[in-house]
Amino acid sequence: MNSAFSSLDWVIFIAYFLLLGVSSTILSRTKITSTRDYFIGSNSMPMLAVAISVLTTSQSAATFLGVPEYSYAHDFTFIGFYFSGLFAVIFVAFVLVPRFYAMKAVTVYELLQIRYGESAKKQAGVMFLVGRILASGARLYIGSIAISMILFGDILFGHVAFSIIILMLGSLGYTYFGGIKSIIFSDVIQGVVYIGAAIAVMLFLFNSLEHVDILATLQEHNKLKFIDTSFNGKFNIFGLLSGWLLLNIAAFGLDQDMTQRVLCCKDKKEAAKSLILSILLTIPVVLVFLTIGVLLYLFYLQGGVNQNFEGEKITIFMYYILNEMPDGLRAIVTVGAIAVTLSSTNSVLGAMASVAVEDIYKPWKLKSGAVEEMHFVRASRVAVLFFALALSLMAMASYFWQRYSDLSLISFALGVMAFAYTGLLGVYFSAIFTKRGNAKTVPFALSGGFLSVLALQPYIFGINIDFAWQMVIGTVVAFGVMQLGAKDA
Repeated sequence: MNSAFSSLDWVIFIAYFLLLGVSSTILSRTKITSTRDYFIGSNSMPMLAVAISVLTTSQSAATFLGVPEYSYAHDFTFIGFYFSGLFAVIFVAFVLVPRFYAMKAVTVYELLQIRYGESAKKQAGVMFLVGRILASGARLYIGSIAISMILFGDILFGHVAFSIIILMLGSLGYTYFGGIKSIIFSDVIQGVVYIGAAIAVMLFLFNSLEHVDILATLQEHNKLKFIDTSFNGKFNIFGLLSGWLLLNIAAFGLDQDMTQRVLCCKDKKEAAKSLILSILLTIPVVLVFLTIGVLLYLFYLQGGVNQNFEGEKITIFMYYILNEMPDGLRAIVTVGAIAVTLSSTNSVLGAMASVAVEDIYKPWKLKSGAVEEMHFVRASRVAVLFFALALSLMAMASYFWQRYSDLSLISFALGVMAFAYTGLLGVYFSAIFTKRGNAKTVPFALSGGFLSVLALQPYIFGINIDFAWQMVIGTVVAFGVMQLGAKDA
């Protein structure tokens, strides 16, 4: 395997980390005087920067490597997920965002406090934190094994752990001192890096196929399908307008990881614009990664591909990086994978810290009397360090789980937030559209949604149902549970 870094690769790699060091030093000089500064930038962030930050936060190493895998194996129908996302963010922008801004929220779960009491806010926050440790820890692991494969040519635990630590330290460089302002502006830098890397690969692949009639060959092999009108396809139009739509509403409107940066805009109009623009920018970016996948299909059309690396199945994009990519471009793609992992990791550190401090710690601490604001700023930074450690340990645990358990923790953990989303959707829909439900029904609804989706997994009871419909069923169960409770007096 041609996976060792050349001198040119190392020059590019080191230059990228110098950029990280300089930019994190500059961005960390932001003066922080309150948790509103630290977590939502006191509503002073530019709309375009927020939109780009939402775009990069929605991506991960799994996206970077997995989207080309989908189009390599199938077609372009995955893009429908983001058109579904466009409908979702319109709903979030005009239904949820005005409510968040009316109450000057720092976290999205404060809305539940107004409707169902402080306990509901804490319960939703705890569900978010547990889900995020599992899901984002697994995403960090996926990014680390990609880096280990490229840098060291293996996936030994020591090299994977080293990659995890490097990625986490890079994320902390932005998050710890500067808070959300540093995170958003760093996301802009990381977005340019990883999108630039993807475009460079796409152009290189395109030029390597100069003797191939690309469109005609793709048409011949049914690779140019964008809309799936069947009932069987994973991203068929019926699923996109139901379960996947619900997933996107939850991801963009009920997940503090994504919504935190939207709360940083100066008002609800700017916030709504940033959300809609983020999806409009994401669609062409995802099309680039889908195009890479179909170009890889053409590249390997005549030859067999063994997508195994030390006993692990790897994506076609990773196979190409390890075996075919020339010097220089390999480093560019490596820093692209690092950039997208850093972006998703530093974002989740800030989001988890905001929920832990604003929704759980601060209300408890204030019950004992007045506390100076800088105490909570210091607590926020401690929370960032704590969750950095928790995510790193989860990523390292994922290494062993994947090897010694029949149940893939990675597959489960990457879906944990989706499991949690159904409960949150049921509770929020009840709070917004009905007068039913109370503090007692909230934990049962959150648990009911999660357990409903879990029970529908094939490894539990052998039930095989499309994930979009799992989302619908879980949300209906959670909403139904909320309706069993009368409105609190």
